[in-house]
Amino acid sequence: MEHAAGNILNNIMETIADGVQQHKPEIEEQNTASARVRKLFGRQKTIHKILGGGQSADVLLWRNKKISSSVLTCATVIWVLFEWLNYHFLTLIAFALFLGMLIQFAWSSASVVLNRSTSQVPRLVMPDDLFANVAVSLGAQINQFLGFIQDVACERNLKRFLVVVASLWAAAIIGTWCNLLTVVYVGFVCAHTLPIVYEKYEDQIDDFLYNLLGQFQNHYSKLDVSVLSKLSKGNLRSKKND
Repeated sequence: MEHAAGNILNNIMETIADGVQQHKPEIEEQNTASARVRKLFGRQKTIHKILGGGQSADVLLWRNKKISSSVLTCATVIWVLFEWLNYHFLTLIAFALFLGMLIQFAWSSASVVLNRSTSQVPRLVMPDDLFANVAVSLGAQINQFLGFIQDVACERNLKRFLVVVASLWAAAIIGTWCNLLTVVYVGFVCAHTLPIVYEKYEDQIDDFLYNLLGQFQNHYSKLDVSVLSKLSKGNLRSKKND
């Protein structure tokens, strides 16, 4: 009797284990699907790939701490020189050229004293295509932005038009608080801090942003029902009357 009861118990446990193993892939698929849905903007790529996956992404994600800290330190020094110490661009360029000439003069004088060739003095040579590539990329970005603004203005989508106008209005308000250099510096600092923070606390930030977006969608739906829908209906009625 004990042997028969043990066999029955073993059969029950094997049946339960088989059922759990059969349903386990379905549960894992559901978990991965829900995790993908909970990702910010439904993304499936890593932050490193979204940022380009190259050396620039390594700098922004602090893969090489020396390079990232050096870039951020240089940007901070430039901002302090122009914003706090009130240096002008021409003054800074003149001091930099003066310092470079002084170093080269001392190097060449020391090479004469030490009986060395003056051709070993380091020289700074800018690449010929550097400024052309910068101008081309900057012009492409400006044209893309202007095309986006004009498309929004001409497509007669009131909701999108109001969102863009509100964004420009917010940019204008921020411009009254600080100058362009400070805005660029703050954006540079955010570009070097926010990606690494998001990579470390990805799940918590995604949950917080999804809850925030849910609240924003609720408020926007109320605004859409009470105001925007009435405006769009009024525009349609005026077009029909015309």
